[in-house]
Amino acid sequence: MSALPYVLLLAAALLVAAILQVAAQQGPALVPYRVAGDAIPEPLGGLQGDAARGRALVLDRTTGNCLICHQAPEPAERFMGEIGPDLAGIGSRLTPAQIRLRLVDQSLLNAITVMPPYYRVDRLSRVAERYRGKPVLDAQQVEDVVAYLASLRS
Repeated sequence: MSALPYVLLLAAALLVAAILQVAAQQGPALVPYRVAGDAIPEPLGGLQGDAARGRALVLDRTTGNCLICHQAPEPAERFMGEIGPDLAGIGSRLTPAQIRLRLVDQSLLNAITVMPPYYRVDRLSRVAERYRGKPVLDAQQVEDVVAYLASLRS
């Protein structure tokens, strides 16, 4: 009996293992979304955001690092940025759907923005190997930040 079927079976198993490893490195797939005008009307993946978790993400200097560019109505926070708009009252100026699009990919509204896309993995440059193929925030985190920012109404 020929060894060819066993070699083919082994090759197929190795190919499947390699594909699974690449998929694991790329992280979770992005959920599809629909842009309407200047907004993404539906929550990503139909998820509901939690404002407390969103606040923690906004204040986290490693995950989102929002405060490197934005001021927030958080008196205990020091050294906030001035490049982006002040987040105080953003929930009065923008709808949750508008906030969502700006988090997902501000470049869809302004091609020369300095705000990074938090839920995009393509058309990026100079991304560290361990972050390639992964969004900065996952869908749940985006919705959590949307919930927090939408709550900032004064």
